[in-house]
Amino acid sequence: MTEQYIAGVDEAGRGPLAGPVYAAAVILNPQRPISGLNDSKKLSPRRREKLFPIICDQALAYGIARAEVAEIDRLNILHATMLAMTRAVTALAVPPHLVLVDGNRCPTGLPCPARAVVRGDALEPAISAASILAKVARDNFMQELELRWPGYGFGHNKGYPIPEHLEALIRLGPCPEHRRSFAPVRNALPKNLII
Repeated sequence: MTEQYIAGVDEAGRGPLAGPVYAAAVILNPQRPISGLNDSKKLSPRRREKLFPIICDQALAYGIARAEVAEIDRLNILHATMLAMTRAVTALAVPPHLVLVDGNRCPTGLPCPARAVVRGDALEPAISAASILAKVARDNFMQELELRWPGYGFGHNKGYPIPEHLEALIRLGPCPEHRRSFAPVRNALPKNLII
Protein backbone atom coordinates (compact mmCIF):
# COMPACT_ATOMS: atom_id res chain seq x y z
CA MET A 1 0.00 0.00 0.00
CA THR A 2 1.26 3.46 -0.87
CA GLU A 3 2.11 5.84 1.94
CA GLN A 4 -0.51 8.44 2.78
CA TYR A 5 0.87 11.95 3.09
CA ILE A 6 -0.93 14.06 5.68
CA ALA A 7 -0.28 17.79 5.80
CA GLY A 8 -0.86 19.86 8.92
CA VAL A 9 -1.91 23.47 8.33
CA ASP A 10 -2.05 26.47 10.67
CA GLU A 11 -1.96 30.26 10.50
CA ALA A 12 -0.39 33.15 12.37
CA GLY A 13 -1.51 36.74 12.52
CA ARG A 14 -5.29 36.84 12.36
CA GLY A 15 -5.67 39.25 15.28
CA PRO A 16 -3.03 41.94 14.64
CA LEU A 17 -3.86 45.37 13.24
CA ALA A 18 -0.91 45.31 10.83
CA GLY A 19 1.00 43.01 8.52
CA PRO A 20 0.03 40.00 6.43
CA VAL A 21 -1.57 36.82 7.75
CA TYR A 22 0.76 33.83 7.35
CA ALA A 23 0.00 30.14 6.94
CA ALA A 24 2.17 27.06 6.78
CA ALA A 25 1.63 23.47 5.68
CA VAL A 26 3.89 20.63 6.81
CA ILE A 27 4.12 16.95 5.92
CA LEU A 28 6.23 15.32 8.61
CA ASN A 29 8.59 12.44 7.85
CA PRO A 30 7.74 9.45 10.09
CA GLN A 31 11.37 8.28 9.69
CA ARG A 32 12.65 11.57 11.15
CA PRO A 33 10.51 12.47 14.17
CA ILE A 34 10.95 15.92 15.70
CA SER A 35 10.80 16.20 19.47
CA GLY A 36 9.37 19.21 21.24
CA LEU A 37 6.60 20.06 18.77
CA ASN A 38 3.69 21.91 20.36
CA ASP A 39 1.29 24.76 19.71
CA SER A 40 3.59 27.68 18.85
CA LYS A 41 1.84 29.86 21.46
CA LYS A 42 2.98 27.44 24.18
CA LEU A 43 6.63 27.64 23.13
CA SER A 44 9.08 30.43 23.91
CA PRO A 45 10.27 32.55 20.97
CA ARG A 46 13.72 31.02 21.41
CA ARG A 47 12.34 27.46 21.24
CA ARG A 48 10.30 28.31 18.13
CA GLU A 49 13.38 29.80 16.45
CA LYS A 50 15.32 26.65 17.28
CA LEU A 51 12.64 24.32 15.91
CA PHE A 52 12.09 26.29 12.68
CA PRO A 53 15.21 25.04 10.78
CA ILE A 54 14.80 21.53 12.22
CA ILE A 55 11.25 21.32 10.84
CA CYS A 56 12.38 22.69 7.46
CA ASP A 57 15.23 20.16 7.35
CA GLN A 58 13.42 17.05 8.58
CA ALA A 59 9.91 17.40 7.13
CA LEU A 60 9.06 15.59 3.91
CA ALA A 61 7.68 18.89 2.63
CA TYR A 62 6.65 22.31 3.89
CA GLY A 63 5.11 25.44 2.42
CA ILE A 64 4.85 28.93 3.91
CA ALA A 65 2.54 31.50 2.36
CA ARG A 66 0.73 34.69 3.26
CA ALA A 67 -2.15 36.95 2.32
CA GLU A 68 -1.21 40.61 2.09
CA VAL A 69 -2.84 43.51 3.92
CA ALA A 70 -4.67 44.59 0.73
CA GLU A 71 -6.15 41.08 0.44
CA ILE A 72 -7.19 41.12 4.11
CA ASP A 73 -8.93 44.47 3.60
CA ARG A 74 -10.60 43.31 0.37
CA LEU A 75 -11.67 39.79 1.41
CA ASN A 76 -11.88 40.07 5.25
CA ILE A 77 -9.50 38.34 7.64
CA LEU A 78 -11.22 34.93 7.58
CA HIS A 79 -11.19 34.62 3.79
CA ALA A 80 -7.64 35.99 3.58
CA THR A 81 -6.55 33.36 6.14
CA MET A 82 -8.15 30.61 4.05
CA LEU A 83 -6.37 31.99 0.97
CA ALA A 84 -3.00 31.90 2.76
CA MET A 85 -3.68 28.32 3.87
CA THR A 86 -4.54 27.25 0.32
CA ARG A 87 -1.33 28.89 -0.94
CA ALA A 88 0.71 27.06 1.71
CA VAL A 89 -0.78 23.68 0.76
CA THR A 90 -0.25 24.24 -2.97
CA ALA A 91 3.37 25.23 -2.24
CA LEU A 92 4.12 21.74 -0.89
CA ALA A 93 6.63 19.84 -3.03
CA VAL A 94 4.89 16.57 -2.09
CA PRO A 95 1.14 16.53 -2.78
CA PRO A 96 -0.79 15.52 0.36
CA HIS A 97 -3.60 12.94 0.45
CA LEU A 98 -5.26 14.66 3.41
CA VAL A 99 -4.98 18.10 5.00
CA LEU A 100 -5.58 18.63 8.72
CA VAL A 101 -6.39 22.27 9.47
CA ASP A 102 -6.20 23.83 12.91
CA GLY A 103 -9.56 25.28 13.91
CA ASN A 104 -13.17 24.67 12.97
CA ARG A 105 -13.16 25.28 9.22
CA CYS A 106 -11.16 24.39 6.14
CA PRO A 107 -10.28 26.40 3.06
CA THR A 108 -12.05 25.49 -0.16
CA GLY A 109 -10.28 24.57 -3.37
CA LEU A 110 -7.63 22.36 -1.81
CA PRO A 111 -6.17 19.62 -4.04
CA CYS A 112 -7.27 16.87 -1.63
CA PRO A 113 -9.75 16.22 1.21
CA ALA A 114 -9.37 18.29 4.38
CA ARG A 115 -10.53 18.00 7.96
CA ALA A 116 -10.71 20.73 10.61
CA VAL A 117 -9.21 19.83 13.99
CA VAL A 118 -10.15 22.07 16.92
CA ARG A 119 -7.02 22.72 19.02
CA GLY A 120 -5.12 20.75 16.39
CA ASP A 121 -1.95 22.76 17.02
CA ALA A 122 -1.71 20.98 20.39
CA LEU A 123 -3.01 17.58 19.19
CA GLU A 124 -1.50 16.89 15.77
CA PRO A 125 2.31 17.09 15.40
CA ALA A 126 2.07 18.19 11.73
CA ILE A 127 -0.23 21.07 12.71
CA SER A 128 2.12 21.97 15.58
CA ALA A 129 4.99 22.11 13.10
CA ALA A 130 2.93 24.29 10.75
CA SER A 131 2.00 26.64 13.60
CA ILE A 132 5.71 27.09 14.43
CA LEU A 133 6.69 27.82 10.81
CA ALA A 134 3.85 30.31 10.32
CA LYS A 135 4.54 32.10 13.62
CA VAL A 136 8.31 32.40 13.14
CA ALA A 137 7.97 33.50 9.50
CA ARG A 138 5.44 36.18 10.46
CA ASP A 139 7.44 37.36 13.49
CA ASN A 140 10.54 37.72 11.30
CA PHE A 141 8.56 39.75 8.76
CA MET A 142 7.28 42.03 11.53
CA GLN A 143 10.90 42.62 12.61
CA GLU A 144 11.55 43.86 9.06
CA LEU A 145 8.49 46.12 9.27
CA GLU A 146 9.92 47.63 12.45
CA LEU A 147 12.85 48.89 10.37
CA ARG A 148 10.63 50.18 7.55
CA TRP A 149 7.99 51.76 9.80
CA PRO A 150 9.59 52.69 13.13
CA GLY A 151 7.47 54.08 15.91
CA TYR A 152 4.73 51.46 16.06
CA GLY A 153 6.74 48.81 17.95
CA PHE A 154 6.16 46.10 15.33
CA GLY A 155 9.35 44.33 16.40
CA HIS A 156 7.92 43.38 19.77
CA ASN A 157 4.12 43.82 19.51
CA LYS A 158 3.97 42.04 16.12
CA GLY A 159 1.11 44.33 15.16
CA TYR A 160 -1.21 43.26 17.98
CA PRO A 161 -3.38 46.00 19.53
CA ILE A 162 -1.49 46.52 22.78
CA PRO A 163 -1.83 50.00 24.39
CA GLU A 164 1.55 51.22 23.09
CA HIS A 165 0.62 50.28 19.51
CA LEU A 166 -2.84 51.87 19.78
CA GLU A 167 -1.27 55.07 21.10
CA ALA A 168 1.25 55.15 18.23
CA LEU A 169 -1.57 54.54 15.76
CA ILE A 170 -3.40 57.64 17.01
CA ARG A 171 -0.20 59.71 17.20
CA LEU A 172 1.35 58.69 13.85
CA GLY A 173 -1.71 57.57 11.92
CA PRO A 174 -1.78 54.25 10.06
CA CYS A 175 1.14 53.17 7.87
CA PRO A 176 0.60 51.23 4.61
CA GLU A 177 0.95 47.93 6.50
CA HIS A 178 -2.04 48.63 8.76
CA ARG A 179 -5.29 46.79 8.05
CA ARG A 180 -7.81 49.50 7.29
CA SER A 181 -10.72 47.07 7.59
CA PHE A 182 -9.96 46.71 11.33
CA ALA A 183 -11.86 49.20 13.50
CA PRO A 184 -8.93 50.65 15.53
CA VAL A 185 -7.08 51.43 12.29
CA ARG A 186 -10.17 52.82 10.57
CA ASN A 187 -10.85 55.01 13.61
CA ALA A 188 -7.29 56.39 13.47
CA LEU A 189 -7.66 57.56 9.86
CA PRO A 190 -8.18 61.27 9.27
CA LYS A 191 -11.93 61.91 9.18
CA ASN A 192 -11.77 63.43 5.69
CA LEU A 193 -10.07 60.34 4.22
CA ILE A 194 -12.41 57.95 2.45
CA ILE A 195 -11.23 54.35 2.15
